[in-house]
Amino acid sequence: MSFNANWSYPTAIRFGAGRISEIGDACKAAGMSKPLLVTDKGLASLDITTKTLSLMEAAGLGNALFSDVDPNPNEKNLEDGLKVYRDGGHDGVVAFGGGSGLDLGKMLAFMARQNRPVWDFEDIGDWWTRAEPDGIDPIVAVPTTAGTGSEVGRASVITNSISAEKKIIYHPKVLPAVVICDPELTMGMPKAITAGTGMDAFAHCLEAFCSPHYHPMSQGIALEGLRLVKDNLLTAYNDGNDVGARGHMMSAAAMGATAFQKGLGAIHAISHPIGANYHTHHGTTNAVVMQEVLKFNRPAIEDRLGTAANYLGIEGGFDGFYAYVGELNSALSIPKNLTELGIKDPDIDRLVKGALIDPSTGGNPIEMTESNTRALIEACL
Repeated sequence: MSFNANWSYPTAIRFGAGRISEIGDACKAAGMSKPLLVTDKGLASLDITTKTLSLMEAAGLGNALFSDVDPNPNEKNLEDGLKVYRDGGHDGVVAFGGGSGLDLGKMLAFMARQNRPVWDFEDIGDWWTRAEPDGIDPIVAVPTTAGTGSEVGRASVITNSISAEKKIIYHPKVLPAVVICDPELTMGMPKAITAGTGMDAFAHCLEAFCSPHYHPMSQGIALEGLRLVKDNLLTAYNDGNDVGARGHMMSAAAMGATAFQKGLGAIHAISHPIGANYHTHHGTTNAVVMQEVLKFNRPAIEDRLGTAANYLGIEGGFDGFYAYVGELNSALSIPKNLTELGIKDPDIDRLVKGALIDPSTGGNPIEMTESNTRALIEACL
């Protein structure tokens, strides 16, 4: 074990029901006078979005909106958004929504005045140092789901539409300056989105907890994040108006994205190429492959998950935890496998290649090779 590590933790978070009313003050605190609100197509016309735009306008910040954002945002969305941003003379972004709106909004602010293509800043080595720091505008993040935790992240996931690969773009200044976590914004989520995003938060905490890297602060956050999901996801799923459960799930989402500074693993490594090639919901895909990944990693994580099971009040150590995941998926109506998810006759060679080049592989407790990754993906089908 190495005791050398680089640690960093999230930003200013305004947490609580009704705190979207502070959007004007949050934008001004971040140094914005003419922000662009960025969200996805589905959220653009909803009351929570129009209300937020009205609050911004009342604060003298205008009500500019960009919503041409796909569920898996890509470089085309980014180019379109940058034209709107630059033509409008904007000086910051309100990234609003689930993972797609948050990720693309963060990238608009990041790329505002860069001279290189976005792929030059992929999370590889020190590529982030290529960016011009003064060319990055401030970000206020407002999540409306409880899963990705992108609101407290220093990276975005952008799909390369040509190669059908999900790329992680990283820079420390991508971290939002202010976050508003208002659980009332999540109360209109459909049950399927509540389930999928909730299991994304669970996957973040689980993989961070199991990662072999040394980061005891993330380890503790991951474990408590697992507990919050265990105690609240089904309540939020069954009663979407339970603001307490919704609030705890928002906490778990932020905790998962904080914890995975310690690392992710095979769940995300195979979910990313599946989503890029077959356009599946990311969190739901994570849930579908989770049990097979647990079996795959069992030799390295059995004792560690036994400790987690004790903390979570799950009997039976690793086997009990494994069974719990299956029971939770069933209660949330998660598809039982990738075939049931809608993936028929996949290009397994392409998926294996995508998984092995994904940055998440580095945090998996068992080394991923071409042969064992192929077997894992085939088991998930």
